[in-house]
Amino acid sequence: MTILSLLAAALLSAEPVAFVVCAPGYPGSTGEAQPAMDAFAAALAARANWPAGSIVGAYYESEKGGSSRLARGDAAVAMLSLPFFLKEAGRLKLGAKLSAVQAGAEPTEVWSLVAKKGRVTGPQSIGGWKVVSLAGYAPGFVRGTALAAWGRLPANAEVVESQQVLSWLKKAAAGENVAVLLDGTQGRAVGTLPFASELEVVARSAPLPTGVVATVDRRLSAERWGVLEKALRSLRDSPDGAAALDGIRLQGFAPLDESALAAARREFGAATR
Repeated sequence: MTILSLLAAALLSAEPVAFVVCAPGYPGSTGEAQPAMDAFAAALAARANWPAGSIVGAYYESEKGGSSRLARGDAAVAMLSLPFFLKEAGRLKLGAKLSAVQAGAEPTEVWSLVAKKGRVTGPQSIGGWKVVSLAGYAPGFVRGTALAAWGRLPANAEVVESQQVLSWLKKAAAGENVAVLLDGTQGRAVGTLPFASELEVVARSAPLPTGVVATVDRRLSAERWGVLEKALRSLRDSPDGAAALDGIRLQGFAPLDESALAAARREFGAATR
């Protein structure tokens, strides 16, 4: 290797690594999340023994914003909701590495389909209905991954993306032709609603990863990823790391359930073919 190529490699390795978080439909905005992302990036760099500023963090609450940021050349690592990961894995060349574990949760969660009590007996019951979810931007997840064990939704069931889950649950309870697909946290909260007795869970998913940490388009060498993975998994062992995780409402990072992810990808693919 020539001196010039060695210098180029050194300059490239010195460029900051962007750690991009994208969870469409969940609370927060890029601006609101930036202080917490800055603290997370700083704590992660320190834990990896990388220079200050060598990792930059950014959060995107929209599918479009996250996709655009991940397409930029410095985006090397991402933490993504499962529906986003499944939808974009092929196009953005995402390599799943770890599970991101939410505070107070497990590495996997069960999604549930909720409708008016007594109205739904199977997938064909909701022909012509709206199936609403914050994951509605990824219809393959709704139709395939989340509801694979229940059966295929009718072609004329309309998948709708919405963050206004409570409003749609009220519509379902009132008897409108609406079913709502809820993530684990939302599903656990249904029982606290004043109209909960008017609703029932009609289908549940298999346990699915709550969040996926992935490398992007092999922009990070195996050696550098190895260092970063060790830092991520031990982040809570340092006071600054623990505070940074709390700031982004994470318990930490855990090994990925490879079989659960493989099944999720198969079902997503089958639903989008």
